[in-house]
Amino acid sequence: MATRVQPRQLCLAGSEGAVALATTGLASAEGRGRPGPLQDESLGVASVPSQWRGVQGIRGETGTCLHSLSYPPAQGQGLHVTSVSWNSTGSVVACAYGRLDDGDWSTLKSFVCAWNLARRGLKPQQPSVVVEVPSAVMCLAFHPTQPSHIAGGLYSGEVLVWDLSRPEDPLLWCTGLTDDTHTDPVYQVVWLPEPHHSHRFRVLSVATDGKVLLWQGAGAGPGPLQLAEGFALLVQQLPRNTKLKPHRGETEVGTTAVAFSSFDPGLFVLGTEGGFPLKCSLAAEEAAATRTASSVPLRAPAQFTFSPHGGPVYSVSCSPFHRNLFLSAGTDGHVHLYSMLQAQPLTSLQLSHKYLFAVRWSPVRPLVFAAASGKGDVQLFDFKKSSQKPTVSIKQTEDESPVYCLEFNHQQTQLLAAGDAQGTVKVWQLSTEFTEQGPREMDDLEQLAAEGDA
Repeated sequence: MATRVQPRQLCLAGSEGAVALATTGLASAEGRGRPGPLQDESLGVASVPSQWRGVQGIRGETGTCLHSLSYPPAQGQGLHVTSVSWNSTGSVVACAYGRLDDGDWSTLKSFVCAWNLARRGLKPQQPSVVVEVPSAVMCLAFHPTQPSHIAGGLYSGEVLVWDLSRPEDPLLWCTGLTDDTHTDPVYQVVWLPEPHHSHRFRVLSVATDGKVLLWQGAGAGPGPLQLAEGFALLVQQLPRNTKLKPHRGETEVGTTAVAFSSFDPGLFVLGTEGGFPLKCSLAAEEAAATRTASSVPLRAPAQFTFSPHGGPVYSVSCSPFHRNLFLSAGTDGHVHLYSMLQAQPLTSLQLSHKYLFAVRWSPVRPLVFAAASGKGDVQLFDFKKSSQKPTVSIKQTEDESPVYCLEFNHQQTQLLAAGDAQGTVKVWQLSTEFTEQGPREMDDLEQLAAEGDA
């Protein structure tokens, strides 16, 4: 994982132009011309575009590459696609450009790019919008209901929110340089509805400094992200149901990934550098035993420790169809299927001899998930067909450079976006075998989960 850095002040740089939108011309590795501004209507704010509504999964072929998207200036800098996200209409895909290999990327000029796939005359190497960012972008998440709002986490520890429909000044909110700011790279951001105000959302961030922070935007923006709630994970406060061997002198538990339950809005799972997933609660009341300065009291959220992987966990995903099931993936090349009710995994699947960087449950097939591999492929797994090996492996990179991230499209459910170390986002159209639920699939999922309840 990335090394510890001190936070930097990025808000001023952003408002004065370090976060700048492209204005005119074609993006290319040679020329520094930039694409035109992305207007509200071109983001698909109103609805899913009509020409997409009839698109279904294809029969026969496993997956077809619909789009291969890139931003040549980012590729020219050797930047990786570190994260991908679909907006709420399902018509816009965005990617973060940064670096995931070892190094100090806190001052690396990076980009957030977005493509409107419904726009006529789509140019794969000319994003609809480009935001320049003065530190490597590690993660992205579109707002659940606002199609043009997107949150990002930076290597420097900052969390920012942009409005991609405001080309003249896209930065809405940022954390700034305070005692509350993460001091390590932010590896995931998630939008969460406010308690008692389900139409309003806050941004949750996780970082390898051991903190999980909930941020609230101040006003309509631009302005600061203010810390609303915070959690700190410390080795001495972890549940002792699993034997763990922390490194000598280590106190913070570096967190690398987060996933929230679809059934209990206060329940979430964290992936850690130590390789063990943690079940946590937003309702935790125990104070964190930390001396870290904070504007709000930090709490200890961990409730249960799961048996570890053979290395750091890079990704976790909670089942959208069963309250007790979640997946984890990491550097040991394994995907673990866990029940929330027991420490040992229900099953452990070795999908790769290299790292696995991402795992996601299908939003429509209860027994299907996808994983992004360090060997350059996207693996689709169907428990209905096999409990041990992938159903299909889709080759994303010819030179086997890693696939770092992937996300299913929850509106156009036959689409899957994956980003790689070559700086490319590929949009795959999946066949109907991965988009049409079988007649007894939920029963089979219940049986899978029951193996852990017995």
